[in-house]
Amino acid sequence: MPLVVLCGRPGSGKSRRAAELRAALDGPERQVHVVAEAEGGRAALRAEVERRLSRRDVVIVDAGNEVRSIRYELYCAARQAGTARCLLHCAGGPGRPDEPPFEAPDPSNRWDRPLFTVHGEEPLPLAAIRAALFESAPPPPHRATRTQPLQSSSFLHHLDRVTQEVLAAVMAAQRSGAQPGEVVRVPGVAEGLVLNRPVSMAELSRLRRQFISYTKMQPSDENLPQLASMFLQYLSRSIQ
Repeated sequence: MPLVVLCGRPGSGKSRRAAELRAALDGPERQVHVVAEAEGGRAALRAEVERRLSRRDVVIVDAGNEVRSIRYELYCAARQAGTARCLLHCAGGPGRPDEPPFEAPDPSNRWDRPLFTVHGEEPLPLAAIRAALFESAPPPPHRATRTQPLQSSSFLHHLDRVTQEVLAAVMAAQRSGAQPGEVVRVPGVAEGLVLNRPVSMAELSRLRRQFISYTKMQPSDENLPQLASMFLQYLSRSIQ
């Protein structure tokens, strides 16, 4: 059954909205599971979501969705499971000085739609959410792998090259004496990576393989300009 991903700044009411959704969607025909922060960080959260996804139950994710790379991973998980999904953006919130950067959802990105946005105390658009989850046909698993071969081949070549360049920049920075807390820069990418500890090539390679396995589920040219930034965000969240 479907996946609902909540996103928003700290204090925007995500947990309250998750409880509202659970109460509204739960019933004798289905169970609703709320997945919050999991021990083990991003990988553990993703694994818990994948374990909960089924043909019958609804999964609500109320954790760690402030950057687009995480939302993209969950989007890929839903497609792999062949289930419908939607994104609920809880706008506003006071935030915190130490909060991670929040990347607001963009409905032009396929992983950020269908998108519903609520402000403050306004009621949830439950009818529209139910329609998106229960009345729309879920996309077939791995649909994108059946796109034109030349397009997929070009995308995968770019994905391989970009992730290799990121790993090379990270390793070069460490060999040059980069200290924990310094920002590692990748040529041509505005976003940087802050490493809080040394990272081996073996660990980086493992994370690269994981990122590629998720990204290959949706080889689309619209993602090309964002691949390096998405991979840096993935590394930032995965390296604890």
